Amino acid sequence: MTGLRDYKPLRLMAGDEQDLGIISACLQDSVAKLGDFAYLPAERRFVLVANRFLWECAGERRAGPFARVRAGAHFDDVKAAKFQHLRSDAKDAVVELLSIAFTAGEDGGGEITLDFAGGGAVRLEVESINAYLSDISEPWRTRAKPTHEE
Repeated sequence: MTGLRDYKPLRLMAGDEQDLGIISACLQDSVAKLGDFAYLPAERRFVLVANRFLWECAGERRAGPFARVRAGAHFDDVKAAKFQHLRSDAKDAVVELLSIAFTAGEDGGGEITLDFAGGGAVRLEVESINAYLSDISEPWRTRAKPTHEE
């Protein structure tokens, strides 16, 4: 497939705000079911699995084919997770991730916010930025490339 010959599965780690920005860019326009999100308080971890759009293979092309891949992400050192305008009981509801941002608090801690299309968000109270992203499947074709209003 055009554009995929240079694809290499991502394995990224974020330890600061700049690193988190890279993970945010890679996950922009990912789609996921809310049932693929989990807060694991005993492990102090929030996890998600999503279908990531391969921006790195799309380039400036306006017409497909394009590709997506299953990707897993987890955030460690999480003290609390709050869903806003998302029904965590609606396991089959599909959401589109727009961005991930960090708001600093005291002593290196703060809040990581995952913002979704339609105004939903997941807010993670964290002791530090400690995030991971890994592609976990082979890519597959998709015709649509996400678009954004200027």
